[in-house]
Amino acid sequence: MAMTAMWGRSRRPGATIQKAADTLAPGDTVLVRGGVYEESVTVRVSGSSAGGYVTFRNYQQERPIVDGSNLDPADDDNGMFLLVDESYIRIEGFEIRNYSTSTRDVIPVGIHVRGRAHHTHLKSNDIHHIATFAAVDDELQGADAHGIAIYGTADESIHEVLIEDNDLHDLTLGSSEGLVVNGNVNGFTVRGNHLHGLDNIGIDIIGFEGIAPTPELDQARAGVISDNLVHDITSFGNPAYGEEVAAGGIYVDGGRDVIVERNTVYQCDIGIELASEHEGRSTSNITLRNNFIYNNRTTGIAIGGYDRERGSTVGCVIVNNTLYHNDSLRDGNGELLIQFDTRNNVVENNILFANDQGLLVANDYGENDGNRVDYNIYFAPSGDDSEWQWREDYYQGFATYALATGNDSNSFFVDPGFVDLELPDLHLGMGSAAADRGELLAQVGDTDIDGEGRLQGDGIDLGADEIPADEPSEDDDSITDVSELASAGTPDSFALHANYPNPFNSGTVIRLDLPGDEAVELTVYDLAGQAVVTLLNGWRPSGTHVVHWDGRDASGRELASGVYVYRLRAGERAGQRKLLLLR
Repeated sequence: MAMTAMWGRSRRPGATIQKAADTLAPGDTVLVRGGVYEESVTVRVSGSSAGGYVTFRNYQQERPIVDGSNLDPADDDNGMFLLVDESYIRIEGFEIRNYSTSTRDVIPVGIHVRGRAHHTHLKSNDIHHIATFAAVDDELQGADAHGIAIYGTADESIHEVLIEDNDLHDLTLGSSEGLVVNGNVNGFTVRGNHLHGLDNIGIDIIGFEGIAPTPELDQARAGVISDNLVHDITSFGNPAYGEEVAAGGIYVDGGRDVIVERNTVYQCDIGIELASEHEGRSTSNITLRNNFIYNNRTTGIAIGGYDRERGSTVGCVIVNNTLYHNDSLRDGNGELLIQFDTRNNVVENNILFANDQGLLVANDYGENDGNRVDYNIYFAPSGDDSEWQWREDYYQGFATYALATGNDSNSFFVDPGFVDLELPDLHLGMGSAAADRGELLAQVGDTDIDGEGRLQGDGIDLGADEIPADEPSEDDDSITDVSELASAGTPDSFALHANYPNPFNSGTVIRLDLPGDEAVELTVYDLAGQAVVTLLNGWRPSGTHVVHWDGRDASGRELASGVYVYRLRAGERAGQRKLLLLR
């Protein structure tokens, strides 16, 4: 019979999570009380499809802290939570912190899953200060750490992995990555996570590193990376990189068959990279769509090997992304960087808005074959002096570039009309030149950056944002009154809409439709599942209601930048969406 038990210092003096773990069977749940647990936990039991998951979860709103300050990571497999060849496991609601080493070739990991496994859920964990302080060797190797690591090291794949709503921050990674999926992993979802304050790559999907015993299986594949917020990541000052600025927010390095969608990536070295670091190997069949990518230091999107000794990017589709003011170091990489050996890729329906450097596309290599580039909007303050580089040659002015290359015959050089360039808010304003200009491709997806329907007007809008057909007017009194809700008409069905604008700074509007009179509760939560403010709680009549939120908690304190979740309950129905607050 499945068991649910509370476990913690307040109820059992001297209790450890490991003691609880050693007593579990399929279907059991351990609700861990708040407190500091100075231990690492090795899970040695699996759940099952018949018996259910083995679950480790925080009790109610309490915060269990797994602290490694006084632990020395092992010189082989280790992790604050370690799962080797175990399946049907859930780890939810923990703070995992302060696990570090100064020993070369020892790799601290916050949550480590390896071997053969399936049905692994890692959700709403706060992982920070996992670190390597080891001195690198002469080849700048030997210092590595991970926040979350999924390593498929067997011929039987790791699959059915969900990594959701975790906060990974303040990680010192050396040559490694904050959240990595590597080797024989066939089927994963990385969704709704917040990664920031890292000294190397944020999310990395890897192949061809010799992790799996059979080379043909040594490739992470069949995954989705969606709705993540990734920012403030740089390798500058990392001993493994020196002054090199090379850390990507999201990196697919040799993976295949992956969808990367609805992510917001800013102030990283590279926004999103689709490449392979291994000669003769390719990153392939990646769909990169509906992402906001802005203010990254080196470039917005990079594809191809970074030199002629590397691999290739083949058969990838880059559609409906919004790129703004990337290459902030003005290093000549532009918004889109096309590197060595790119073949049969599609770049369509995107918005590329350059900074005052005026470089939209950079392409230093002639090994660029069969790539289709069209239906894009380009813009830069430099106007006719803006530049494109294609197969090593530079072209000044959009017409010159398009005529010489044959690219972008259905594209435009025009200001797309973003809502706000200072924040920035990269949603499209009413009357945007990007409206209805896109090609309707199968790879576009059903929803835009906010989760709204992709087709709202007569055609697909360019970029990551689709202008809603019922966009609220800026002079509508109902969205400027912080305390009042406005109702108009009786909707046919229950709905919770995406907030607008999103991202936002000083205020945003949330709209909900009630087909009947209901007792409703509308609450905003942080990614750890903690309620920060309740915006509605009580009976509301049928109709369309809008409420303004100013980004403050229940005490009136301004909240920090980040992703928050707002949830609506109305009778037996419920819905939730994410919003992004930028200070």
